[in-house]
Amino acid sequence: MTSTSRPGRTQQPPATTATAPPTGRPAPAAPQAAPPAASPTAPSPPPRPRRTRLSALPEVRWAALSALAFLLAFPLDLTGAPAWAWGPLYAVCYAAGGWEPGLAGLRALRERTLDVDLLMVVAAVGAAGIGQFLDGGLLIVIFAVSGALEALATRRTEDSVRGLLDLAPSTAVRLTADGREETVEAAALRVGDTVLVRPGERLPADGTVLAGASEVDQATITGEPLPVDKGPDDEVFAGTLNGTGALRVRVGKDATEWAIARIVAMVEEAGRTKAPTQVFIEKVEQRYSAAVVAVTLTLFAVPLFFGADFTSTLLRAMTFMIVASPCAVVLATMPPLLSAIATAGRHGVLVKSAAAMERLGAVTRVALDKTGTLTEGAPRVAGVRPPAGSGTDGARALALAAAAEQSSEHPIARAVVAAARERGLRVPGACEFSSTPGRGVRAVVEGRTVRVGSPAALLNAGMSGSEEGLAEEQLRGARAVASEIEAAGQTAVAVLVDGLPVAVLALTDRLRPGAREAVSRLHRLTGAETGLGHGAEAGTASETGVTLLTGDNARAARRTAEECGITDVQAGLLPQDKVAAVRAWQDGGAKVLMVGDGVNDAPALAAAHSGVAMGRVGSDLALETADAVVVRDETGAVPTVVALSRRARRLVVQNLVIASVCIGALVTWDLAGHLPLPLGVLGHEGSTVLVDLNGLRLLRAAAWRRAADA
Repeated sequence: MTSTSRPGRTQQPPATTATAPPTGRPAPAAPQAAPPAASPTAPSPPPRPRRTRLSALPEVRWAALSALAFLLAFPLDLTGAPAWAWGPLYAVCYAAGGWEPGLAGLRALRERTLDVDLLMVVAAVGAAGIGQFLDGGLLIVIFAVSGALEALATRRTEDSVRGLLDLAPSTAVRLTADGREETVEAAALRVGDTVLVRPGERLPADGTVLAGASEVDQATITGEPLPVDKGPDDEVFAGTLNGTGALRVRVGKDATEWAIARIVAMVEEAGRTKAPTQVFIEKVEQRYSAAVVAVTLTLFAVPLFFGADFTSTLLRAMTFMIVASPCAVVLATMPPLLSAIATAGRHGVLVKSAAAMERLGAVTRVALDKTGTLTEGAPRVAGVRPPAGSGTDGARALALAAAAEQSSEHPIARAVVAAARERGLRVPGACEFSSTPGRGVRAVVEGRTVRVGSPAALLNAGMSGSEEGLAEEQLRGARAVASEIEAAGQTAVAVLVDGLPVAVLALTDRLRPGAREAVSRLHRLTGAETGLGHGAEAGTASETGVTLLTGDNARAARRTAEECGITDVQAGLLPQDKVAAVRAWQDGGAKVLMVGDGVNDAPALAAAHSGVAMGRVGSDLALETADAVVVRDETGAVPTVVALSRRARRLVVQNLVIASVCIGALVTWDLAGHLPLPLGVLGHEGSTVLVDLNGLRLLRAAAWRRAADA
């Protein structure tokens, strides 16, 4: 049986457009009052899993009617009851179980294709034509039940993914401009609306926290085992469970763009595609099915020409046609790949097609971007170093710098302000703020002039010494500190108070949690426990390994690589240089997985054998180009989805072996000996069901955990 031949066998929901998330972080909202106190409420229980009832599927109803009619006719036939007693029951059995595949087969014939389902129906009708009503009825019943099981498995796969939509509540409490609360449908929320989420409630939309603090269980979207603390400016997702605090959330996306909706839409779209293995099998299927028909006619005509018995010859030919049909082979590929796509989608990795899932498991080399992929793509203050003789301690210098920077929107400014708040420092007010591109900011803080900016601009004696009266000793000390910071691959930011350097801030891009472990796992998956050396030449020396490809400077790239355990580094690359590196590896026989997030990564993502983009900070072009998207930017999900793809590929091979062995054994038995028709039917349909169920093993929750341990 092919999974595409019967109407309704593999029902797919309507297509949904998946929209990439916007890049960057929303601008901080103006300070607001904290949410109103909310009375404690019992946490809302997770919605019951969406599960299609057996009776809801027409395939199940028709199969049940066919089986019931057969079970009533069977004892009457065996006990010698008159034909009028069991004949109508067999007729109901044949009609209920055979009309749908028969109709689908006739439609396929009109399009000049041969459907193996039609072969089954023809065999059953042929058996009835020579008086073998019991054998034909058994074939119809097993065939119908097998189709019902396949339809049920397909629907349960859809249920497991579309059930994510049930996590989002149907209603939300929206706050009006005058502060009133109103209950509205969650689907009616618009970007910019403010909603109130009380303790224990599920968030009704994707958005940004405006006020309040709580912990949110995001396991349904990100797979994180523990709740995550949320406060102002933090991003939250629809369907996640709020903890003990009340939150005011500004809706940031339309309902069609929520993380849950994107997961469902992309998984459904992936289900409509076919892997290369499946496409090849379907091409072979047509020729194979035609060959089966030709051999069947030969097995029937040749013995009759030499005087063989008509009934036994027809039974043997029909048995051959049944057991030689490639139903199990056709079903060998798609169930494992679609199950893997559904499982990955539930854990925040959106694989765009079955072909993409199949390709992921074949990669032998991995190229990783640095900023936004291995690192968070946002600077943080790693240290505060006052130069000798400044007379100001690091905490005071950081507080003054934060005061000057708090009116700036520059990423470095946000990092400085965040560092002061994380350390619990009091940040004084500032006035007379000004910003000069390439130099930094200036502000008056507590009556003193504070400058924060580039050491090259602010510590240049020729420009600022004569004007500000810099002490030469302090200037040399500040320059030395800045040089040490930059030599370590960090960014140096000078802080001056009334013209004198009081500190140099060391800023670095924070490594993503789990990045080092993810790189180690990628080394194992590609068969390279260690790196290969430095430079482009090292990158082309092997078909396996993990390489850092970045446009950043060599010192920063090496520092990040050392933290992650990567020894093969190519730095200072333009987009075309990344493409050249990927193509050089692939020309040498490697199958490259490119992981990136920015516009500059998109050409390499397109050139690589497989591409994975970081979904939260990724550019629209990168998200569109990649084969898969990591919704939550968890670097550890990359090796997990590769391992899951490899397991799916192994299941495909297992299924093909099972199907081929069963078909070969049954065909040999029929040609070399005498294979009873009922036994042939049981063997053929049994192998088909076994292959289908084996492919669905990846739907289990343990499948992702096992892939994560690979």
